[in-house]
Amino acid sequence: MGLFSFLTREVAIDLGTANSVIIFNDKVVVDEPSIVAKDRRTNKIIAIGKKAMQMHGRTHQNIETIRPLRDGVIADFETANQLIRELIKMINVRKSIIPPALKMVICIPSGITNVEERAVRDAAEQAGAKEVKLIHEPMAAAIGIGIDVLEPVGNMIVDIGGGTSEIAVIALGGIVCNKSIRIAGDEFNQDIIEYMRKQHNINIGERMAEQIKIGVGAAIPDLETPPDDYAVQGRDVLTGIPKEILVNYKEIAHALDKSIAKIESAVLEALALTPPELASDIFHTGIYLAGGGSLLRGLDKRISAKTKLTVHVADDPLRAVARGTGIALRNYDKFTFLIK
Repeated sequence: MGLFSFLTREVAIDLGTANSVIIFNDKVVVDEPSIVAKDRRTNKIIAIGKKAMQMHGRTHQNIETIRPLRDGVIADFETANQLIRELIKMINVRKSIIPPALKMVICIPSGITNVEERAVRDAAEQAGAKEVKLIHEPMAAAIGIGIDVLEPVGNMIVDIGGGTSEIAVIALGGIVCNKSIRIAGDEFNQDIIEYMRKQHNINIGERMAEQIKIGVGAAIPDLETPPDDYAVQGRDVLTGIPKEILVNYKEIAHALDKSIAKIESAVLEALALTPPELASDIFHTGIYLAGGGSLLRGLDKRISAKTKLTVHVADDPLRAVARGTGIALRNYDKFTFLIK
């Protein structure tokens, strides 16, 4: 611990499309939706996170809600910069006269371009970071699950987040082969919105689609312990009058079928690219699922049936990536695979 170590604040950020998590002093101190509410007239931020999410879909002409991250990358640089700044302000630390320097590890999708990677780094630096290292999501997920990524053993990680699904085979502290597709939680929500409109003549918003996904979301139409039917409120397409209907998990499994099939295809493509020795390891270790999408009922069984491999769902899969990013921060100088 150096003489001026108190002037450095170390934070790990899982900057996700749907939610952003900050780890400080080995604890999750911020877990908020990645959304910002702005006043259109002054361009000032009114709210971020949960408060902004409550406004989403309910705003008038003077207020807009913005999700600055799309498909796992920064779509609105200025708003993303403001979001990072405001999230960091939420960290409860002792105030000092000299503002502390920030040392950050930030999680990024494995399929990110150099331009998109630069945007993440620039946003962090403008938010006050003096040192920034990046870690790919599947690597962070593997570390968060508890896998020793430095061992000469192959492990396959499928991380289904809000904007992207990351499939990667990891060994010796590196990603041997990977597949990143922009089919994940947001796409599932759009599938549900479209299904409700076409099958039930009801218009629903993103928040309701998310609640349906959590309430009765499923990947297969035959569950051993099915959830109760879910009450959906929306606007009738024909009359324009608000109404309520009940939907069951089988309908949602049907609505999500095509998107899940694309994730299955990506898993099979990643397996086809895997070197034979690592494929042998994966036969024994199986496939690990992380991210919010892995909570879809029956998804593990569906992928297992498709690949004929054992599929494990991580403990607390929503925070697996954030946990791994926090561990990477503790090993800032030891983990050579972190991107400088």
